[in-house]
Amino acid sequence: MAGKLPETGRVEGVRIMSAGRVDRLEWERRLWARGIRCVAGMDEAGRGPLAGPVVAAAVILPIRWRETGEVDPEFAGLNDSKQLSPATRETLYDRLVNHPEVRFALGWADPEEIDRLNILRATHRAMQRALAGLQPVPEHVLVDGRPVPGLPVPHSALVRGDARSYSIAAASVLAKVTRDRFMVELDRQYPGYGFAEHKGYPTPRHLEALARLGPCPAHRRSFTPVRTRQMVWHF
Repeated sequence: MAGKLPETGRVEGVRIMSAGRVDRLEWERRLWARGIRCVAGMDEAGRGPLAGPVVAAAVILPIRWRETGEVDPEFAGLNDSKQLSPATRETLYDRLVNHPEVRFALGWADPEEIDRLNILRATHRAMQRALAGLQPVPEHVLVDGRPVPGLPVPHSALVRGDARSYSIAAASVLAKVTRDRFMVELDRQYPGYGFAEHKGYPTPRHLEALARLGPCPAHRRSFTPVRTRQMVWHF
């Protein structure tokens, strides 16, 4: 069952700082004020594409942020990964994974598992795996979107949380960049589909390639645009 944050107005609201900026530590501060010291953020990338895995990330940000209430300047641009340029995502990714105080873990579900479970359950499975790999074990998790069944620790789901919480935004960046890099590798393995360009999403080029080549082993065959083009891919 998802944990609930203290009520200070609607969860859907976003507190705006005096300078007009969103306070992306607001939700972490609420938990810290309750004595919950170890807070993680979690998000996923890749629910919508027709090919490739869904990837989840779980992140614990530096303890100093809790103690000072301030974010390191090099992370001030952390935001929903979809709102960042690819170059900014890559820069933030490198800063996160190389920071000595940032803890993170990743979880995956591949196309075969997505087809077997359905995309929602496979996404939850990837999130569970990410959380299982995270050390230390967080006391509470902030999750983007809706509650996630099966998480072993209390969690709070925030609609558009990747734009409202630094912890979730960090997870969003790690999941997105990890998946994008993997799709570039798939493009080399299965040329002709344009995976490096569209990352598996149903763009016109991708749909045209599917019609011409049929699906390859990286495609999610339970997804309608792929299912209607069930041809054997020769490799």
